[in-house]
Amino acid sequence: MDAANESSEGSPFILLGLTTNPSQRRPLFLLFLVLYVAGILGNGLIVAAIRASPALHAPMYFLLAHLSFADLCFTSVTVPKMLANLLAHDRSISLAGCLTQMYFFFALGVTDSCLLAAMAYDRYVAIRHPLHYATRMSRAVCTALVGTAWLVSHAHSLLHILLMARLSFCASHQVPHFFCDHQPLLRLSCSDTQHIQLLIFTEGAAVVVTPFLLILTSYGAIAAAVLQLPSAAGRLRAVSTCGSHLAVVGLFYGTVIAVYFRPTSRYEAERGRVATVMYTVVTPMLNPVIYSLRNRDVQGALRALFTRRRISAGDS
Repeated sequence: MDAANESSEGSPFILLGLTTNPSQRRPLFLLFLVLYVAGILGNGLIVAAIRASPALHAPMYFLLAHLSFADLCFTSVTVPKMLANLLAHDRSISLAGCLTQMYFFFALGVTDSCLLAAMAYDRYVAIRHPLHYATRMSRAVCTALVGTAWLVSHAHSLLHILLMARLSFCASHQVPHFFCDHQPLLRLSCSDTQHIQLLIFTEGAAVVVTPFLLILTSYGAIAAAVLQLPSAAGRLRAVSTCGSHLAVVGLFYGTVIAVYFRPTSRYEAERGRVATVMYTVVTPMLNPVIYSLRNRDVQGALRALFTRRRISAGDS
């Protein structure tokens, strides 16, 4: 076992990436470069606009700024390495680098999940209890929700990484993925992984499924309130907004649950990679569009942000 551990620490992992076909590497590089830049710009602009505009200091925008920042970091944990590996011949990553990438991936992914639930609760209180909104969603409450999201996510991630670090990898070190995810790594381990899989189906389910159920409950209550609106145009606008939110939420949680909440023996590398792309690249890119860029207040703040920049540049 000592020899196995020594081998696992000394031998780097090889990330096989999205494809092993050389002719597909450059088109995939261009595609994901565009998606990554769009996600970074979209989320970065949202954070900058909310911080710069006094009109966007409401609880909803406070939560949105943290979601955009988490999304920006979340995609940056995996996508730059994936892009580099699509063009590089050396696609290796050390065990320490692998565990570090996995730590921040888990932490930021769970933070996203908790913040989505907090935003759904914010909308629920705003629509169902508007008279109590100022007290139920005070700055102290919002700060507590965000702090809890970051704390729970990092505790969850640390627990998983401490267990993953104890595994031995004495077989192949070729990871059939574009980043270090625990399902393909568990397939490569020659240690007993039952305790980690049990943790995934218990504690992991608690930090993923619980926020998902809270979101569904919140939007269910919102839908009931929307149906009582006297204006047909108001109902249609509310249904359109809630529908787009739920579509992105469904894409995020549906692919996460499909990848992680199945036994390692049933994990399929190709399907896992496709599903992972959905919640690591696509949903972080869509979140600014769905939650922000269709919002008139955010659009106004973005225009003001660019105007101030142009004036500042002209004055200088």
